[in-house]
Amino acid sequence: MTEFGELGLSSYEEKVYRTLLVTGAATATALSEASEVPKGRIYDVLNGLEARRLVRTHSTQPTRYVPVDPPTAVERLLAERAAELSEEWSRYLDVADTVRSNLLPTPPADGNLWLGSLGSDEMQTAMQQHVRTATSTLHAAVGPPYEQASWETLQTEFDAFFDGAQADLDVSILLSDRVLDVLPEEFPSLIGSQSPTVELRAHPEIPVSFDVVDRTVASVDIPHPQSAADRFGIVAVQEQAVVDEFERQFQQLWTAATPLTE
Repeated sequence: MTEFGELGLSSYEEKVYRTLLVTGAATATALSEASEVPKGRIYDVLNGLEARRLVRTHSTQPTRYVPVDPPTAVERLLAERAAELSEEWSRYLDVADTVRSNLLPTPPADGNLWLGSLGSDEMQTAMQQHVRTATSTLHAAVGPPYEQASWETLQTEFDAFFDGAQADLDVSILLSDRVLDVLPEEFPSLIGSQSPTVELRAHPEIPVSFDVVDRTVASVDIPHPQSAADRFGIVAVQEQAVVDEFERQFQQLWTAATPLTE
């Protein structure tokens, strides 16, 4: 590739421009013959050069074409390339943002702890990835810190939860009465419209939020030390004895809870 080619000119455009620097003002027919650019292409090439302000036209019959001086042509081509690179850089930045949003947050400390506040982008991504691991059942007990958060904040995590859930998943969600006070009246119908099979129940009090995935992994919310309306992070547990205990606790709460959906 020639230097002009690296600045964005096609081979035909370079031939015509260089020919004009030798011939001066010339008609399209004369340029086609002098540059050896086919007559069927010469007008497209000249129109392209004119659009990029590398040639000017004289209003004669027939039209004659004149090149701008080389320093000006180079500066205009360089400005074009700079604009293209800027657009490309912006595109890469957008791609990087998309990649970040689709990745888990910072790898968990000691392999099982994710730090993140309620409703944060990091925790939404973590929630999606966590739920995607479920293949048959997912049992979720929802209490603090959801009880003191706004519905707008809670909705981001509920949406992330169901974005990650497979259609054939059996989901049991246990809500504390105080969480119910935060949720809108249409919440049961919103849940009913989701693709997984979802059953809702309410319990007067749930001391801590946790879930159990396929009876093999449990995750527990860690309360924020300075805010009852937020979390410090989530810890995931795979030790089977611990998971079994969380499942047992969930079943006890579930049995004592009030059904909210058929």
